Amino acid sequence: MNTATLSALAEPHRLEMVELLRYGPLTVGEIADRLQVRQPQVSKHLKVLNEARIVEVQPVANRRIYRLRPEPLQELDEWIASFRSLWEARFDRLDEYLQELQNPDKPPRGDKKKTP
Repeated sequence: MNTATLSALAEPHRLEMVELLRYGPLTVGEIADRLQVRQPQVSKHLKVLNEARIVEVQPVANRRIYRLRPEPLQELDEWIASFRSLWEARFDRLDEYLQELQNPDKPPRGDKKKTP
């Protein structure tokens, strides 16, 4: 997992830009208009996203068109997926505990009543 990806996405404006770019390429001006942020600020944030390799830029005349790169987001998804089994195991234990609370007459798992 590339920490540059997480660092770049940690800033709210950059995360909003990534959200916008998910629907297709945009120019700096289009991003600035949609987010109601000044163009120099947008350019600064896009530079960070570009350095983190989250976006790529294509110059067309005097405009810069930005698009998302799927690879860093796929890496992020794979990293998060590695935690799913941990979460699922905890949810399974929580489900078992809640079932025990709903059936107070039933002895808890692991408690076996000894017969005399």
